[in-house]
Amino acid sequence: MAQGTDDEFTAFVNERGDMLLRIAYALAGNQHGAEDLLQNALAKAYARWPRIRGDAEPYVRRILYHDQVSGWRRRSRRPEVPVAVLPERTTGSDSGDQTDLRLLLRDALRTLPPRQRAVLTLRYLEDLTVEQTATALGCGTGTVASQTSRALAKLRRLVPALDDVVSEVNR
Repeated sequence: MAQGTDDEFTAFVNERGDMLLRIAYALAGNQHGAEDLLQNALAKAYARWPRIRGDAEPYVRRILYHDQVSGWRRRSRRPEVPVAVLPERTTGSDSGDQTDLRLLLRDALRTLPPRQRAVLTLRYLEDLTVEQTATALGCGTGTVASQTSRALAKLRRLVPALDDVVSEVNR
């Protein structure tokens, strides 16, 4: 690639890399997976950089979402990590400290299938509409709605304290 193209790509990564890493983290559920997901997406984008017209960020985001879902399809099951001692689980506190709740929510999000995680990321982290989410994932709006509903229902079952937070926010 020409030096000017390399400079353009480097400037894009420097400018938007942090946001893309946050999105990848929300999709992958851990730092290492997010870094791998983003690195693969950027490598694919780099190979097509001269042909990308306009804003490259939506293109890279779409690669992130598709790679995450494709990775889920490739794996026959998720690997389990054995530990000697199980960590204690907390159920949140009334003291206003939201750290426990955030950790519970993070763990619950990790249990969701990649497609549901991708839908929640697009809908609530990136604040996209159902139609925009369907376009980004290459599926129908009904699929987005059903995946969102299932994901939120599972999160409510896994983290019942979320209902209390939502009711406080809505007051």
